[in-house]
Amino acid sequence: MLKIFGYECRRLLWNKFFLGFSVILLFYGWQVLGNETILGVSHTAPFSPWSFGGYLSRMLPLLWIGALFFLTFFTSPAARRAAVLTDAAPMAPRRYALARCAAALTGTGLLMLICLIEAAVFYGRYFGWYGWGDLVLPALLTLVPSLVFALGSGWLFGRIRPWLIYVWMLFPFACAAFPLPKAMGLWNGSFFTGYPLTLGTLDPSFTVPVSVLLIQCLLLAGGAALLVLRLRKR
Repeated sequence: MLKIFGYECRRLLWNKFFLGFSVILLFYGWQVLGNETILGVSHTAPFSPWSFGGYLSRMLPLLWIGALFFLTFFTSPAARRAAVLTDAAPMAPRRYALARCAAALTGTGLLMLICLIEAAVFYGRYFGWYGWGDLVLPALLTLVPSLVFALGSGWLFGRIRPWLIYVWMLFPFACAAFPLPKAMGLWNGSFFTGYPLTLGTLDPSFTVPVSVLLIQCLLLAGGAALLVLRLRKR
């Protein structure tokens, strides 16, 4: 199974798409950091959890697209034709599916790591600041549930019709274009720009309302459940 996992990782990561997308991600991220994050969010420091969360919210649509693009390697018509051969192999088909899920999660994790390393370089270069312990919670809260849900729901749509994955890529842009409930403010960044102003203090400590936390937990649980369902169906 490790060999299959290694093969799927090479397919996802050792290609022009991953290299080109990484360059785009780095370029856009540096623009966000240099033009918006550096000014701080809602009267907070540029390296506060609020400003860092605002940066991650702006990166989330690109990360969402990258995660779904990984799935096109497994849900395309060519991949479905190849699945006929893997189904006839002596190894259980579920193990192939598990290796592919792990590879997709690995690729998505690397895209997240690129964003985090870029922010670390930016904060170290411009501010000499390295207090990353304060930024772990906004990173986990913003990225992990959303991207796990992207993979789970994207795989569901890809099994129905491969082209639905490309339509689903537009979801975070729709969230940014339309007003959302406060509980879903992480999707358009309004939570990080608006909620600190309601706390009544200058540069407040990072806190998360129960409603926001609940939505993110539901997304994480839903995405994980869809991935498990995909393995069982396979």
